[in-house]
Amino acid sequence: MKVEFAPLSLPLQRRLQTASVVQWVFSFLALGQCCIALFICLFFTRFWLVSALYAAWWLIDRETPHRGGRRIHVIRNSVIWRYMRDYFPVTLVKTAELDPRKNYLLGFHPHGVLAAGAFLNFCTEASGFSALFPGITPHVMMLSLWFRIPFFREYLLSGGLVSSDKESASYVLRRPEGGNTLTIIVGGAQEALDARPGSFILLLRKRKGFVRLAIENGTPLVPVFSFGENELFDQVSNPKGSWLRRLQHRLQQIMGISLPLFHARGIFQYSFGLVPYRRPIYTVVGKPIPVQKKHKPSEEDVDQMHQKYLDELSKLFEEHKAKYNIPEDKHLEFI
Repeated sequence: MKVEFAPLSLPLQRRLQTASVVQWVFSFLALGQCCIALFICLFFTRFWLVSALYAAWWLIDRETPHRGGRRIHVIRNSVIWRYMRDYFPVTLVKTAELDPRKNYLLGFHPHGVLAAGAFLNFCTEASGFSALFPGITPHVMMLSLWFRIPFFREYLLSGGLVSSDKESASYVLRRPEGGNTLTIIVGGAQEALDARPGSFILLLRKRKGFVRLAIENGTPLVPVFSFGENELFDQVSNPKGSWLRRLQHRLQQIMGISLPLFHARGIFQYSFGLVPYRRPIYTVVGKPIPVQKKHKPSEEDVDQMHQKYLDELSKLFEEHKAKYNIPEDKHLEFI
C-alpha cells in the first residue's frame, strides 16, 4: 500500500529553505575551520585513531581532486539542495544541446560572493542538470587549498568539485569517452570584490588561461551567465584605490582567497545578517563555441578565441537580459 504524506505548510517550507541556505553559508565560512579543529582535537582524545586512520586515507587518496573527483549521488540529490533552490529560487536555463560524445569547458560568470548558482546548478541535482543535459557529467573547479582540509574535502568531492590546476582540468577534458563538462568560475575570488546588486563587472579582459586550455585540448567553450548572482548580498563599499580594497588584495595574495565584507538579511529579521536575500537566480547556459585543437597555440590564436568568447558572452547577456528585468542600458563591463 502506498503511503502518502500531507504536504508541508508554507511557513514550514520557508523555514526549511532558510535552514538549508544557512547550513550552506556556514559550510563555506566556518565548516572548514571546524573540520581542522576536529581533526587536531581528536588526536588528544581516546578517539585519536579516527584522525590517524583518516590521515592515512588522506595520503592514499591525495590525487583524487586531480583525477576527476569522487561524486556521491546520494549527496548530490539530497532534499537539502531542493529546499535551497526554492529559497531564491534558482533556475537552470538551457539554450543549446551538449553532445554527450564531447567534453566541454564552461565559463561561469559572474562569481558573485559565494557562487550560489554554480554550486546549486553544477554541484547538485537541485535544478535538474542531468535531466536537461543527459549523458553529461559536470565538474566544477575550486581552489586547491580547500582540498587540504580534512573531512571537508570529502564534502567537496561528493558534489563533483575538482582542484583548480592545469593537471586536474586536463584530466577531465581529455577523457576519450566524452560526456564531461568542466566549469571554471573565470573571475575567481578577485571578482567577488565587485559583487554587489546592479553590478555587471566581469574580471575577464586579461584572463586567457582557460581559453588556452580549451585550444590545447580542442574542447568547445560554453559561456554561462548567471542572472541575479550579484543580487544576493550587499557589500561594504571598497572602490579601487581605497584602503579597504588594497587590504583585500593584499590578503588575497597571502591567503589565495578574497574576503569581501558582505551582508544581507538575518535568520529571524531582515535588516542585517549573513543570510542571502531571497532573489531569483537564472543561470543561462549558452551554445558551444567550436575550438580547433592546437598543441602549442600562439598568442594570436589565444587572443582571437578569447575575443570570440567575449563576443558570445556579451551576445548571451544581451539576448536574455530583458527576460530577467535587466535595464536596457545595462551592459557587461570587462576589466
